[in-house]
Amino acid sequence: MTKPLRPHPTLTEYHATEADRLAYLGFLFDRTAQYYDQANWLFSFGTGEWYRRRALRRAGLLRGMRMLDLAAGTGLTAAAARSVMGSEADIIALDSSESMLHQAQRKLPIVLIRGQAEALPLADSSVDFISLGYALRHISNLSTAFAEFHRVLRPNGRVLILEIGRPDGHIAHALATAYFGRVIPFVSRWLKPKSDLAVLMRYHWDTIEHCVSPEVILAQLGASGFSEMDCETDLRLFRAYRARKAASADFQ
Repeated sequence: MTKPLRPHPTLTEYHATEADRLAYLGFLFDRTAQYYDQANWLFSFGTGEWYRRRALRRAGLLRGMRMLDLAAGTGLTAAAARSVMGSEADIIALDSSESMLHQAQRKLPIVLIRGQAEALPLADSSVDFISLGYALRHISNLSTAFAEFHRVLRPNGRVLILEIGRPDGHIAHALATAYFGRVIPFVSRWLKPKSDLAVLMRYHWDTIEHCVSPEVILAQLGASGFSEMDCETDLRLFRAYRARKAASADFQ
């Protein structure tokens, strides 16, 4: 059996074993769903929606496509996709957290599915575009998930994976650690002292710190059958991984 490609080692400060990780994440996201949009807007200085729209356009999202938004959370990427596509009719949102999906349902009349990226409940070749927003670090097995992406995409379908990555360079890393690892959890604890929002924000940074490199992610996309893989980086921190499933003619 092939060894799973995990995005980061088991973080025993949060969950004792890898088997406990899914339950822990479900608990954490369910407990913080109602605060997630507010925190995202505050800590991205209101630029999150603009960045998502730009990334979706650059990755090839067009009107008339059928889109699957994985780890959809409260629907932030799906909302950006609606702006690009002009309609929410062809957007499917999938997330493992029932509370997150409930928040998404309040803002968008889209199809909602509770599930995991490693076992997508969709037919083969059924969507044109897959987005995964800031949740690659929460997948249990990248090789299994990427194979599922490839399976459900139609020929010439596109993948966009948005992530925050550990910046290179001592100064850039120190600044990112201070902001994401200390300031954001502190402010979250001050704003929502009775919630687990500060824990979630600290967990986010710890997974960023220990996440596999862009080279590993791109190599696994290629091993899963994708082509035209690339990674665009903004501010040495925000990464947009893109890839394409070959068109039918490419197999001939």
